[in-house]
Amino acid sequence: MYRAKMMIVMRRDLKMRKGKIAAQAGHACIEAILMALHKEGRTGELEMGADGMCLKGEGREATPLSDWFRYGCAKVCVYVDSEEALIAIADQAREKGILAAVITDAGMTEFHGVPTKTCLALEPLPTEIADELTGGLPLY
Repeated sequence: MYRAKMMIVMRRDLKMRKGKIAAQAGHACIEAILMALHKEGRTGELEMGADGMCLKGEGREATPLSDWFRYGCAKVCVYVDSEEALIAIADQAREKGILAAVITDAGMTEFHGVPTKTCLALEPLPTEIADELTGGLPLY
């Protein structure tokens, strides 16, 4: 059973192609994990285990981030229909001390050279906290 959940919030109003959506969501997830590693002071603790990447220091207190590495993490993709709604979620998260990785695409392939905020990912969170911020949003 997952002990942590990562929420990905996409902008549906941009009408991105499926491949672009996948790439932007991937960027957001990676950024959110890197931010969470930094927040917990664990950037130097990654190592390759038998089943993939893991964190050193198994004796440390469990966190949603360490659970993400140890047990996996549900990743749930939801959507909003504007940049304003995306930024509002990021602001709400930050007010609660939650990391939100907002991705701005350079615009080279789909947005005519205009940098565009496409999505965000929240750091791995306990389900009830993730749901406080994004539970009312529709699944993508």
